Amino acid sequence: MKNTTLYLLGIIITIVVGTYFYFSCCSYCGTAITQKEEPKEQVAPAPVAPKITSYPFALGDGDFAYSTEDNFNFNTSSSNYLEPVSENVRKGILPGLKNHLTSNENKVFNITGYYTSDEENNSAFPNLGLARANSVKNYFVSQEIPSSQINTRGKLVDDMVPDENIYRGPVGYSIEEASADAEDQLKALYDKITGDPLILYFDTAEASINPSAAQRQKIADITHYLDKVENAKCQVVGYTDSQGSRKTNMRLGQERADFAKAYLMQNGIADEKIKTDSKGPKDPIASNATDEGRAKNRRTVITIK
Repeated sequence: MKNTTLYLLGIIITIVVGTYFYFSCCSYCGTAITQKEEPKEQVAPAPVAPKITSYPFALGDGDFAYSTEDNFNFNTSSSNYLEPVSENVRKGILPGLKNHLTSNENKVFNITGYYTSDEENNSAFPNLGLARANSVKNYFVSQEIPSSQINTRGKLVDDMVPDENIYRGPVGYSIEEASADAEDQLKALYDKITGDPLILYFDTAEASINPSAAQRQKIADITHYLDKVENAKCQVVGYTDSQGSRKTNMRLGQERADFAKAYLMQNGIADEKIKTDSKGPKDPIASNATDEGRAKNRRTVITIK
């Protein structure tokens, strides 16, 4: 009887232990398999558009200060500011800036135009930034700010981001003391321009201009000198080769001079600052007996006086 009891007790213990291990191990394994998830497909985040660059119109010097979120705007690859100019910008020029510069003749107003290396420069200036600064300068001059107190510069800013096709305010401003050796600098610039005048060459019977980098720098130098020296003039003289009649060549030389003048005016030099003349086939700089020589004689010489 005792053995039977022990036998039955052993069976019961075996059942209990087996049941425990079933629920502790096998059921756990079943649950783990049931809860296993398939890996989710990784979705790349949507690209974030770069923030549009916008520079405010801001000026400060001593007791004069003015700022507004508006500024001059430009199409990409363009040197001409978009019109109309904001009323908020005009408010900062007249009478504030004008009065400040009139009262401080020893101060100069710096305009720095920004540009990117991706833009195409179709202006007459060495870079698009300087061309933009010159365009804005002309507006300030039209608002009675003397050009003699304005400096223009260009600056490469490759991190500018356009608003579709428009750069918002790619122009910076500052006011500083005029250079102590400004007169010496102008004298050196005069000698540079007159010693090596700008010469533009033309195809036979054509009047077209495609300046090189060196020629664009000369145009910038001439523009700067004319801005700083009140009575200075830009002299444009057209020449031809010896082919054709003298009357025809005199007319063609004048047309080339007038064409060069229009080109300079489009790039910011005032009409009254430019004088034109034609010398036709006179004063050749090379022999008219060869194609190469005649090509050198078909020219327009631009200098200052």
